[in-house]
Amino acid sequence: MPAPTPPVRSVASRQRTAAEGVRLRVHAKPRSARDGVDGIEETPDGPVLKVRVRALPEEGRANRAVAVVVAEWLGVAKSRVAVAAGGKSRFKTVAIAGDAPELERLIAQRLAGLAAK
Repeated sequence: MPAPTPPVRSVASRQRTAAEGVRLRVHAKPRSARDGVDGIEETPDGPVLKVRVRALPEEGRANRAVAVVVAEWLGVAKSRVAVAAGGKSRFKTVAIAGDAPELERLIAQRLAGLAAK
């Protein structure tokens, strides 16, 4: 039986800056066999989104790949997603520009789809 999906707010926090949007806490796994989002992982700091990328963690390749994978997973433009913090760490904060309630709805929808698998 799959673990219950944590509330979206525990994975995504609202970002209130010049451009509204949300920030996702992500655990990036570079050098993976495939690109994709694998669900939620519990950490001592709270739940994070598990993101696998084939890119190597050098010269920002893995960071760009994480942004692309998250954008494709959510179905938003790649230009709206960027690594905002943790550029040299596997634990990152990914900023997604846009309407925060709509983005939170999208994230919840995608997480529910992962839990159903």
